[in-house]
Amino acid sequence: MSTTQSERLRGLLEPLVTAKGLDLEEIAVTPAGRRRVLRVVVDSDDGVQLDTCAELSREASEALDETDVMGGAPYVLEVTSPGTDRPLTEPRHYRRAVGRLVRAQLTQEAGGGELVARVGAADEDGVDVEVPGVKGRRPTARRLAYTEIARARVEIEFNRKAAEKAEKARQAAASDEESQEEA
Repeated sequence: MSTTQSERLRGLLEPLVTAKGLDLEEIAVTPAGRRRVLRVVVDSDDGVQLDTCAELSREASEALDETDVMGGAPYVLEVTSPGTDRPLTEPRHYRRAVGRLVRAQLTQEAGGGELVARVGAADEDGVDVEVPGVKGRRPTARRLAYTEIARARVEIEFNRKAAEKAEKARQAAASDEESQEEA
């Protein structure tokens, strides 16, 4: 997709997306046989409802039909939310991943290597994570600047309820220890 087409598509679609209270994450035009697929990826802090995608798809289709930004060749419009395998690249992505487990590849300046940790909080400068303890050790808190993260993705947890239950038990035990120390 040419930069000019990408810019024109963004200029046309971003106001529609923003009016719905969403963020425009990605626009991609890919060949699919004799047609092309125009994929518009949107997201928000509260997630994206199917009805909102449908409304946005209708509005985007009307706006696209009124312009020549896609040219004369046939295309399919797809309005969607990002998948779980989407890379975390913006502060808002980390903010939306609070409570989730992430796998991050650290930059050489940050010591390199891979880190699997749970996102506790995120702001404009970086992310606070909790690195799980190994072999009965307690989890450790760590602050990462976004510049220290080469790439990161959310890890899919199939047994999330068990992880939450274990976390609550760990917090209760820590609270009990604090109470005993105060007494």
